[in-house]
Amino acid sequence: MTTHTTHTTTPRPPETPEEERSRLRKVMSATVVGTTVEWFDFYLYATMASIVFGAVFFPAVDSQLATLSAFATFAVGFIARPIGGIVFGRMGDRIGRKKTLVVTFALMGISTFLIGILPTYAVAGVWAPVLLVVLRVLQGMGAGAEYASAAVNSYEHASAGRRGRQGAWPALGLNLGLVLSSATIFVMTLNGDEFLMSGGWRIPFVASIVLIGVGMWVRQSLPESPEFENQVEKTDHKSTFGQVFRNHWRGLLVVFVVAIGYNALSYIFKTFSVAYLDEFQGISANTTSGAVMVAGLVAIVVVPICGELCDRFGSKAVISWGGALSAVFAFGFLGLLGISSTWSVYLAIGIGTGILAPMMFSAQGSFLSRQFTAESRATGVGTAREIGTAVAGGLAPLGALSLVVASPTNSTVGVSVVLVVAGLLVILGAAFDQGKRHTADRN
Repeated sequence: MTTHTTHTTTPRPPETPEEERSRLRKVMSATVVGTTVEWFDFYLYATMASIVFGAVFFPAVDSQLATLSAFATFAVGFIARPIGGIVFGRMGDRIGRKKTLVVTFALMGISTFLIGILPTYAVAGVWAPVLLVVLRVLQGMGAGAEYASAAVNSYEHASAGRRGRQGAWPALGLNLGLVLSSATIFVMTLNGDEFLMSGGWRIPFVASIVLIGVGMWVRQSLPESPEFENQVEKTDHKSTFGQVFRNHWRGLLVVFVVAIGYNALSYIFKTFSVAYLDEFQGISANTTSGAVMVAGLVAIVVVPICGELCDRFGSKAVISWGGALSAVFAFGFLGLLGISSTWSVYLAIGIGTGILAPMMFSAQGSFLSRQFTAESRATGVGTAREIGTAVAGGLAPLGALSLVVASPTNSTVGVSVVLVVAGLLVILGAAFDQGKRHTADRN
């Protein structure tokens, strides 16, 4: 039998408006700066896997198989993400959102730095890709833990009616990280890919240690979630995994399905496209990184707008429209990539990565968090989202690239079908929203 111990505590005095503003400034800066650095690291790897790592760590096979091998290490990071989501999500529900965010940030940062000093296949032989996979697993665990704690913390600090905007803060950090990583590649390839391929790829990985130091300093000032503190004060009951699955299975399914659809769309838009253009269309890394950079800049504007729309119309509506528009755009996206001109590449990636993916992602902070009650929220979001992300985020770009390789004419029709199905999954998951079971806030 589960027992609950009720604590009698002196109620906290209400915050003054200035105290509330100060708290929210700290939460916003810690969330945005932290997620920016984390996703800079994560997307940096994604880009390097698309362009560099095949030749550096898998040179014994032909070009297309080397790219697939490098993408497989990218997928391994996604397979590790559920471990991070489950372990650190549980930690977030037990010891607090703040402490968990500090631990996951350190894990991600150290792993990224070590990738930058790895020996190549030419130096260490088979140990080079083995060590790359180990560090990618650790990086994946850190990324898997990051989103749930950051989104839940932002959501729980928000007042009713503002949860859409504040729940979008992690999405803002994600796109700032995307801009920073793609801008780095863009600058490094202004004179071609030779510098990147000859060892220049190491520089951003090693230099990221400076960003890690800044992020750790900012995150130390992060206040703990009020809802978590209230939960601790009321009871020392901590729900078990079994209780989370038993009491919140509907919410887990909703998050899982939405995560599969969203991540398949997102990573085909921004990761598959880079590898496809490089391998099959002969588009330079400078062009693709420039397109991703511009898309990220567009997304920085789109995210707060969509957060505002979540507060006006509900996060369910926003995420559903994102899935529907992505499905409609599927064949247009691949058609634009097939034109292989600079303008079509910028347009395709700009719409997919700059508008449609951010539309869905900005709504997830509030939508996914509201599927669970406070004592199980980080566990629920971290577990279901990261399992769905592992299924789709790593396998979708790898599977999409494999479909093109397997086609005698390198057709992208199969990839378009995958995008349509992914958009429909987002709509399906959102249709079974469980938020009303836990909160009166429609956001």
